[in-house]
Amino acid sequence: MSASARILLVEDDEAIGRSLHDLLVSEGHLVDWQTTGSGALEAARTLPPDLVLLDLGLPDRDGIEVCRALRRADGQLAIVVLTARAAEIDVVLGLDAGADDYLTKPFRLSELLARVRAHLRRRTQPAEQPAAGAIRVDRAARRAWCADTELKLRPKEYELLALLVAEADRAVPRARIMREIWGENWFGPTRTLDTHIGWLRQKLAEAGAPDAIVTLRGIGYRLESSPAAISSSVNVVDGAEPS
Repeated sequence: MSASARILLVEDDEAIGRSLHDLLVSEGHLVDWQTTGSGALEAARTLPPDLVLLDLGLPDRDGIEVCRALRRADGQLAIVVLTARAAEIDVVLGLDAGADDYLTKPFRLSELLARVRAHLRRRTQPAEQPAAGAIRVDRAARRAWCADTELKLRPKEYELLALLVAEADRAVPRARIMREIWGENWFGPTRTLDTHIGWLRQKLAEAGAPDAIVTLRGIGYRLESSPAAISSSVNVVDGAEPS
């Protein structure tokens, strides 16, 4: 059984909602089941969850709007979208809105539980603090910096950067990234990874490292520990902000 967590379930379909609620409770989780977007946002403000399972087809407001609001309120919150919208553009819209993961209905309950376990597991990873040149990650605080600039990263962006930093100057295959960041049961479009790499590159560029992530066509990506745009180097931190 997975460790207990507080999960916000947002699903207006009575049968689906009841099934998911009972399943998650049987796994030992504390589940707050909401049927509207407004109710979900109020519940998240009142008692912040560890993870949100969010249906996009809500009766009072669009789920994409709810996702954006949840992400603005908490940049580290794990958000898994549950929806019948299967087109790739809908997947991209959900990710752009701040979702970390995506499950298209109908989905297997075993797959849902695997995704939930993966996201919750990443919240409790050991407090390693790898660094690659001026880019460093503090796993204890789930924070990252480029030189003296703290990077404002979404959960998946943080996890992606942490993996690339841990493997600095080495090629990291796409298959490994998808497996470790999105889980072995990910069946969504591979564009998901490219989208997150694009966001991460933009944030690194704004912090002064536009060339830190190198694309290895047909293979994957590599993080350069000494990209041309970065001249300073730093030490690994231990749960503290850089001076």
